[in-house]
Amino acid sequence: MRFAAGPLGLLALLLTVECRATPGPETRFVDLLPLYAPAGKVGGTIRLWGHGSPKHDFMGKLMNAWIAGFAKYQPDVKFENHMYGTASAIGALYSGAGDIAILGEEISPAAATAFAREKGYAPTGIQIATGSLDVNFFDYAHMIFVHKDNPLKGLTLAQLDAVFGTEHRRGPRNIRTWGELGLTGEWAERRIQPYGWQVDVDFALFFRETVLENSHRWNTDLKEFVHVPRPDGTQYDHGQQILDTLAKNPAGIAISNVRYANSAVRPLALARAEGEPYYEPTKANLIAQTYPLVRIIPAFIDVAPGQPTDPKVREFLRYILSREGQQTLVRDSDYLPLGADAIRRQLEKLP
Repeated sequence: MRFAAGPLGLLALLLTVECRATPGPETRFVDLLPLYAPAGKVGGTIRLWGHGSPKHDFMGKLMNAWIAGFAKYQPDVKFENHMYGTASAIGALYSGAGDIAILGEEISPAAATAFAREKGYAPTGIQIATGSLDVNFFDYAHMIFVHKDNPLKGLTLAQLDAVFGTEHRRGPRNIRTWGELGLTGEWAERRIQPYGWQVDVDFALFFRETVLENSHRWNTDLKEFVHVPRPDGTQYDHGQQILDTLAKNPAGIAISNVRYANSAVRPLALARAEGEPYYEPTKANLIAQTYPLVRIIPAFIDVAPGQPTDPKVREFLRYILSREGQQTLVRDSDYLPLGADAIRRQLEKLP
């Protein structure tokens, strides 16, 4: 196995106590990104729909800062803010009520299908941010944990699919014992006990699409967890329950996040395929999109095949992907910036 970082990286994850996304050396590249250079003067109104609500204005501060910064270059562009939730965004786009749909997570298959059914083509997705490492409500990365006594070093996506799924769409067979993952001795015949999110919530939907290749058939041994209220009125998060349970079972494997980690569990490095490098869930690997279970924040626009992007929409998205836009993202949100390579790929969609 080839690992992208050493054992100290895993130890650092387990010792993480700060759950805010603070700027660090892994984001300094943002200061070297190209500055926004207007392709021309534009005007009109951009109607924004997406992630947020009157009660939880997740992107409000960031969006207001982006709009203010963009106005210095394009003062003739006005904005209507309808950030009432991810669920409303794609519908507003294909119905003509919105110009940019900003989602708080990856587009759902149902939303993508609805757009294509209405318009006859797919929406154009532009990545604008990377999900956080460990900050709640900012699309923290999915991580795979085992008990600290488990000697396993890492897994491929095909192995994950074989452990957590039933149809093993990535490989020839299911995996149900630790011996089938290469462990020997007392581990060889020990049955794997998987733990994870409730399978019909958004957290599990991402895992299903990314790992199970959209199979709806999970391992029947999976123990699912949901948020539960404590007697004192606080919430016992599903991710916390998962890792608290794993801590008591050396034969377990779990989907959760490092924000919930304890001293009895440890995260695994992951590889996209056999023979490829294994990457730990670090900020740097999320930004580079080398860690397989990174979350991405997309904006979607309606561009018919062969037609140009609305100039005002194109310019606003180019601003978001510029040095100023990504510096604002680092300063005014808990998302991580996009890596330079990812930004270049997005700009190619906005000629």
